[in-house]
Amino acid sequence: MEHFKIKFLPDLKVMRASRGETILSAAIKAGVYINSSCGGDGVCGRCKVIVKKGHFKTQPTGRITHKEKEQGCVLACLTTVQGNLEVLIPPESRLDLGKLSEEEAKTLRLRGIYSEATEVDAGKPIIDEKVFVHSPLATKLFLKIPPPTLEDTASDLERLYREIRRQRDIPVMQTGLANIKRLGHIFRESNWQVTVTLGRRNETTEIVLIEPGDAAKKNFGIAFDIGTTTVTGQLVDLNSKKILGTKATYNRQAVFGSDVISRIIYAGEADGLERLHHAVIDNMNDIIRELIAETKVSLNGIMGIMIAGNSTMMHLLLRVDPTFIRREPYVSTANFIPVIRASEAGIKINPRGLLACIPSVSTYVGGDITAGVVACGISEAEELSLLIDIGTNGEIALGNKEWLVCCAASAGPAFEGSGVTCGMRAAKGAVQGVKIKKADKDFEVKVSTIGKEKPKGICGSGYIDALAEMLKAGIIKKDGRIDRTLKSKRIKEGVDGPEFILVKTSESAIGKDIVISEADIENLKRSKGAIYAAASILVKKLGLEFDDIKKVYIAGGFGTAIDTEKAIAIGLLPDLPRDKLIFAGNSSLVGAREILLSYETMKKAEEIAKKMTYIELSVESTYMDEYVASLFFPHTDITKFPSVKQ
Repeated sequence: MEHFKIKFLPDLKVMRASRGETILSAAIKAGVYINSSCGGDGVCGRCKVIVKKGHFKTQPTGRITHKEKEQGCVLACLTTVQGNLEVLIPPESRLDLGKLSEEEAKTLRLRGIYSEATEVDAGKPIIDEKVFVHSPLATKLFLKIPPPTLEDTASDLERLYREIRRQRDIPVMQTGLANIKRLGHIFRESNWQVTVTLGRRNETTEIVLIEPGDAAKKNFGIAFDIGTTTVTGQLVDLNSKKILGTKATYNRQAVFGSDVISRIIYAGEADGLERLHHAVIDNMNDIIRELIAETKVSLNGIMGIMIAGNSTMMHLLLRVDPTFIRREPYVSTANFIPVIRASEAGIKINPRGLLACIPSVSTYVGGDITAGVVACGISEAEELSLLIDIGTNGEIALGNKEWLVCCAASAGPAFEGSGVTCGMRAAKGAVQGVKIKKADKDFEVKVSTIGKEKPKGICGSGYIDALAEMLKAGIIKKDGRIDRTLKSKRIKEGVDGPEFILVKTSESAIGKDIVISEADIENLKRSKGAIYAAASILVKKLGLEFDDIKKVYIAGGFGTAIDTEKAIAIGLLPDLPRDKLIFAGNSSLVGAREILLSYETMKKAEEIAKKMTYIELSVESTYMDEYVASLFFPHTDITKFPSVKQ
């Protein structure tokens, strides 16, 4: 097959691509990450690149304007290589999937990716032993084994079991052949003093590792939250229960699609599952390397990994085909994954270290929600609580210590910066705050950005602010339509209809206007409607009202960056007394950490996943009515939002 050279600018990366290969595919291989929310289907229009010179073929698309065509602009996913090429990736099409800068890390802390409870604090214990007993996934014991005598001729293995049981009540215990082969020499070379690592693998306690001498103090684990957008890891001392470090990065799977459905489809292509698997494993291994480099912890000292994530993320992590998740009747391969060796998944810690996945409730309510319920203490409380995890797949859980129900709403990635004209993740240059007021001649718009840099796009909290401000200023009507009768230079006609200019070209970092189109507003309206309707149906199905709920936990990537008043103003959150609304930040990570530190909590998580009743909204006759009623700002029934009405 004929091959050609492609040079990517401004990276100056050169790679070889075969004739007929798409520019997007070639860029992925070269490690050049281009925005592609739809996973290469030519729908989102985010992967615009400029071909400076060379031969190519491209398919016609309405996502490229006439002016852009004249500049050589094409969609990377619809353009194939036909000769040597020089391709420029403009700023708005670049997807930076490297590690977070200090400023971005600080922003994520503020937004709840690291909640206050998960800040690096070497002096703070992080589980309440009054609730759950400290019994980590991997426990180390230092043992002084009585040597054999003519009167005591028990085998080395029996002698080991006997000494362990003197310190721990363990009815069922086992070990592998590799340990047995080394046991005789280790005992005698260490003067019968050894450290054993005990791991709980389902209902059995396994002797995972036997080390000579006293190595009991070197016992560490990492809790991971594998999100669709962000991967976060937290290094924990399993003995002292202290956090030693936290790292976050952007999920490299994003280049294959911004939502789980796009990634499931990509997994069905040749080598697709393998690429998606390695993308997230590389994320995790990079985080591990950074954590041990900063803390000087030995890689061999890391004996346990606990992972929370949605069902699709778990399938891709473990290289399990996720195809049937999106095919009726929508069944995952496994919701309860047995504890395995971390090395089986390609995660680089101690070769005998263990990996556990927090169980999912159903195909679309994953272990991240199970972990969130644990973290928020919902399953231990007498009072009713509601957990709303705002993300691509908006997940809701409701209940108390007696019962739990949940559901999932396909909210889409609009509030995560995908599928909208100028959307971006919460990174430097993202508009996160908006103020609009009517001046003498036109609207005055003030925006605040992450890192106080020139605006590059709009992130989720920025869109919430913008919608609320546009509604208040009369720029959009309650149905989300832009008022065309307004005489404003900020309103113009775009590819997807009328647009409102939030940031003018002269003030932006991308060399063009940053806008919100009527089509964007429609997307955002559907997303907020899906989340509110799901919560409303769940509450109604139990014969309750929102007022009956004592606490509403808001989790997800927004964290504390949401302006509560504005979220209520657009109908994203229920209109309740503000002291009932609690920002839980990354409850998935907090729960994963607590489960890593307590086997009792792991059993509680399994119990939660088993007892939580899943409500399938697609078969709920009233859901569509509730959803349609939510497709207004804030709602067709304004009495549901008394503070907004006032």
